[in-house]
Amino acid sequence: MVQNNKKKNFIYVGTVFIILILLNIISKNIFKRWDFTDNQIYSLSDSSQSIVSKIEDRLILKIYFSDDLPGEYGNNRRYLQDILEEYAAYSKGNIHFEFYQPESNEAMQEDAQKYGIQPVQLQVIENDKLEVKRVYMGMVFIYGDMRETIPLIEQTTGLEYNISTKIKKLVDNNKKTIAIAKTINQENLKNENISQILGQRYSIRNLNFNQAIPSEVKLVLMNGVEDSISENEKLNLEKYINEGGHLLLAQNRVSWDLQTQQATQIESNIFSLLDSYGLHIEPNLVLDLNCGQIQVQQNLGLFRIPVPMNYPFLPIIKKTNFNSNIEIVNGLEGLRMIFPSQVNINDSLNKVIPLFTSSNKSTSMQEFFNLNPDPDANPSFKKLNEEGKILGAMAEIPNKESSSLSKIILISDSKFISDDGGSDLNATENHIFIENAVDYLLGDKELLSLRSREITNRPLEELDDDEKSRWKWANILLPSLLAISLGFFRLKKENNRTKYLEEIYES
Repeated sequence: MVQNNKKKNFIYVGTVFIILILLNIISKNIFKRWDFTDNQIYSLSDSSQSIVSKIEDRLILKIYFSDDLPGEYGNNRRYLQDILEEYAAYSKGNIHFEFYQPESNEAMQEDAQKYGIQPVQLQVIENDKLEVKRVYMGMVFIYGDMRETIPLIEQTTGLEYNISTKIKKLVDNNKKTIAIAKTINQENLKNENISQILGQRYSIRNLNFNQAIPSEVKLVLMNGVEDSISENEKLNLEKYINEGGHLLLAQNRVSWDLQTQQATQIESNIFSLLDSYGLHIEPNLVLDLNCGQIQVQQNLGLFRIPVPMNYPFLPIIKKTNFNSNIEIVNGLEGLRMIFPSQVNINDSLNKVIPLFTSSNKSTSMQEFFNLNPDPDANPSFKKLNEEGKILGAMAEIPNKESSSLSKIILISDSKFISDDGGSDLNATENHIFIENAVDYLLGDKELLSLRSREITNRPLEELDDDEKSRWKWANILLPSLLAISLGFFRLKKENNRTKYLEEIYES
């Protein structure tokens, strides 16, 4: 009997052990994670899973990450390991990664630096002393004879996007070609920064509109012009669009100079070209109560100091003013614009879709442009009560001969793509919008949702004066009313207790 019980116990333990092994093997590739964060930032997105599924060969990830890092950097290492385990699970065995600690091995340090991963210095407290420590926090992707590197991982925000972008760059064999207009009618256009960003995933070429646009160019990016383009340039651009090419254009209708506080209407044949596709830019400037700030010199006693001041000519487009039906703006929190103009659409010519508008606290200025930032000297600042104006739109042009569909995305801000709008005026979201627009126009939508997934710029919503007043009085009165109510409750409770004790003693 004892032997039978031992045999049964042995079989039972062995069965449980085998089941546990099988469950671990299965769960390595089939698993479920419950992620309750707003944008599911702690689980791999569908876009990343789609990119990983395209890996056809062994992808090796070498992570050079120091151990015993202080505070948040230690958490970054754990987050990186967690997310790489998900990448490996979805890759069906094609992704292999390993962590290395270069400090203890000189050959490993040389190996890391060969891949472009340099040590950085961090201030850490050890043995009650502030010390400077050299650490490594980078990774390299090796796919066949190709290499991609993330030299420094300082934070987890945007890390999944960076990893997926590197993988996509390695596994995509055919890079699409986009062109950026450098000169139009001998006018130089500035696009260096966006060229560098887009060049990570696309083949970039500079474009001269005097020549026919090559057929391999799928998209043209063009900054605003301040003069008419030549007839030859116009014909080449029209032919390109009519044959199925896409255009991303940033074009204002008013030229401005903030230093002299002067603005003039731009006269150019580019506007008649846009009109023919259903996109009309009004000769005005749009002002918005939701706006950026500029530094204004003001006298303070004997001194003259710069003072930040709201400037409605620099609208901030908030999430509520995006067209939620268009993927380009999904997930974005805001865009910053500089002296934009209103866009009117003509649906009778082509299908035209608004992308975003100013807020319902807007107005427009035309003919005489008063750019004075002082609200007492600029009466338009007190008239910000009109409905939102369209500032960005997309036209879809069907081509009957080729049965293709050309798209033109128009942003009514000539500095939107360029680099010279001012460092405090350019927002990361502007570049994300451009990248989204490029991907959308080229039909490459895998990174659209992922790119804006971890945007953390979420400013508080502005309240009108009446609502501010209500909240102010609520904050003043409610605590007092609650304290008084609590006092009455305690008093009533004590009176009942006193009455109860009196009844006991009298009896």
